[in-house]
Amino acid sequence: MNSMVIAVSPSRWEKIKSLTGEFFAFTQKQIQACIFAGSFFVLLAASKYLPLLGMPRYDFLLMAAIVLQIILLVSKLETPDELKTICVFHVLGLCLEIFKTHPAIGSWSYPEFAYSKIFGAPLYAGFMHAAVASYVAQSWRLLDLKLENYPSYSLSLPLAGLIYLNFFTHHFIGDFRWWLCAALILVFRKTRIYFRPRKHEYHMPLLCSFVLIGFFIWIAENISTFFGAWVYPNQGSFWQHVHAGKISSWSLLVVITIIIVADLKHIKQGRTQQGN
Repeated sequence: MNSMVIAVSPSRWEKIKSLTGEFFAFTQKQIQACIFAGSFFVLLAASKYLPLLGMPRYDFLLMAAIVLQIILLVSKLETPDELKTICVFHVLGLCLEIFKTHPAIGSWSYPEFAYSKIFGAPLYAGFMHAAVASYVAQSWRLLDLKLENYPSYSLSLPLAGLIYLNFFTHHFIGDFRWWLCAALILVFRKTRIYFRPRKHEYHMPLLCSFVLIGFFIWIAENISTFFGAWVYPNQGSFWQHVHAGKISSWSLLVVITIIIVADLKHIKQGRTQQGN
């Protein structure tokens, strides 16, 4: 029987090697960008089974998050500017957590006791929102992100503010998320995000990145609630998966994060150019 040999030309073989190298470089940098979020996620899951020597679990997670931040900063895996960004999103996230966990709202709850709770929300909860900001800020540096056809501050910042406000006001005056999504499509329809894993530069619509990151956070949310990080009303008796509709909520939170990080980067770049 004759054997069939598939010949690969040198040029095609070099292309395959290049693409493989780019893929592995992209994967490695994505893992590095997730270093805080991933480490915190592992601790969150493990804390359900670790002996905490009488320390409330939520207090342990707060201390663990702070120690992680110190390690990342000292080891220079995180820059001071990235830490400042994380602190901003910790405050924004904690304000949202306090509102959402209020008994009159009851979107979700943190049923375990903790000394570090403020109005029903543990301080560690802000780090879960800050983890998203950490990922975006780290990706920006590691993948040399650039934006093309990015809208002006006069459009992007008010839109981010309205999205954040809607997380509060929809309990009283209705949910305008789909109107806000339509506005996002209109404002960012031409915006592309460029990234460089190793040698070559690639791009995709920024709108796609909003949804993709939101989807992966939703997967992490399902795992987090399984390990009791927080509890939704329908998970009181036994765990159930988080409704897929939450992907839109996380995608909108990603929008806020990327807009603020992008605008802070542009402002800093402008100051640097003025200084030169």
